[in-house]
Amino acid sequence: MREYKILFTGTVGAGKTTAIGRVSDVPPVMTDVRNSDTSIAKERTTVGLDFGELTLDNGDRVRMFGTPGQERFAFLWKILVRNALGLVVLIDNSRPDPLADLALYMSGFSEALRTIPCTVGVGRMETHPVPSLDDYAQAISGTGRVFPILSVDVRNRSDVILLLDTLLMQLEADLGGENE
Repeated sequence: MREYKILFTGTVGAGKTTAIGRVSDVPPVMTDVRNSDTSIAKERTTVGLDFGELTLDNGDRVRMFGTPGQERFAFLWKILVRNALGLVVLIDNSRPDPLADLALYMSGFSEALRTIPCTVGVGRMETHPVPSLDDYAQAISGTGRVFPILSVDVRNRSDVILLLDTLLMQLEADLGGENE
């Protein structure tokens, strides 16, 4: 049995807590508190981390950690990414500037992304089709990297499993940053 540590990150409201909760085999650990940031229309927000586990059909275990989305918690991003084998970045396409949001996480995790694979999940594309997945691919290619980008609804278990499968396939193919 192998164990994988996968980190979920992204903006407040992008669905990190929901995604982990949707696929976890155990009741997820969440550090949500009442949101005091009036610029964010959300009742609760993560201030520490989320945690869940998923056992794959072959017995391998995926340990999923979710970061807080606010940039002021970037110091936690650096702690939580330690020993992670992969990164899932969730972007909310309905936000004012989702490409800038993506740039924030690509920059915030740039050191880790040199050695670990990443998959980007873009939510709310059905109601906000712009920017397109091609726009995201172009933005990422501007960083000199290529990562899979998927349209997802994190409330849908199969979409979250697809994000994880895509990330695990990169691990199996040894597609980490320095190995390209």
